[in-house]
Amino acid sequence: MTEPLVLLEKMPGSIRLLRLNRPEVLNALNSELMEALVEQLERLDQDDTVSVVVLTGQGRAFAAGADIAELEGQTPVSMLTSPQINRWDQLRHFSKPLIAAVKGYALGGGMELMMACDLVIAADNARFGQPEIKIGVMPGAGGTQRLTKTVGKVRAMAMVLTGDMITAAEAESFGLVNRVVAQDQVETEALALAERIAAMPQVAVRLAKESILTALDTPLEEGLRHERRLFGTLFATEDQKEGMAAFLAKRAPKFQGK
Repeated sequence: MTEPLVLLEKMPGSIRLLRLNRPEVLNALNSELMEALVEQLERLDQDDTVSVVVLTGQGRAFAAGADIAELEGQTPVSMLTSPQINRWDQLRHFSKPLIAAVKGYALGGGMELMMACDLVIAADNARFGQPEIKIGVMPGAGGTQRLTKTVGKVRAMAMVLTGDMITAAEAESFGLVNRVVAQDQVETEALALAERIAAMPQVAVRLAKESILTALDTPLEEGLRHERRLFGTLFATEDQKEGMAAFLAKRAPKFQGK
């Protein structure tokens, strides 16, 4: 029986671990794998028992890029109309925190997938890059946009126009990853971060994520208005009342996700 292209593991509590499962090709992102990933994330987004998801790769890599054999025969029309492009857009609508646990290569589409996540824990052997220029194209799933917003123009230009890889330490200094850890600790650290977030009031977590992502795409004044609306909305939640009551009583809060 063929294994699923994305493996789902139920971790303690409300955390789930997803593994990209094409290790024989370093988890290259073909259309079937992207479809399976989006379907899993859509199910997890609708599951009220899930609060945080960790995404990693099976084997030696996170994802070494797109599947070039699949891309080679594409035409301009097929690229514009392919469901594959829409799947990348669907990743943006996942409302819960998504943490990437990166070991080995995160290149091309793999790096774009990592940048679509909210937080990143990287192994010290991780290597990052947008090497598309070396095969006659350019990043096409957010690589020029998210990378520039994160690292700035000159660093993005250098990475995209040369296709050179950077180390995990460089990625951390550029603000691409939150933390670099030993290879055998990357999943442990990502899951520990997930546990900390899962312990927080989940309505506030989801609205805070929404507000931060809004900041990337809107002028400051509009973003501030959106932030104030979400801030006020949280005063209708039970967790807001519990959190403030617990603070005043100097006790630990008991959040219910409501």
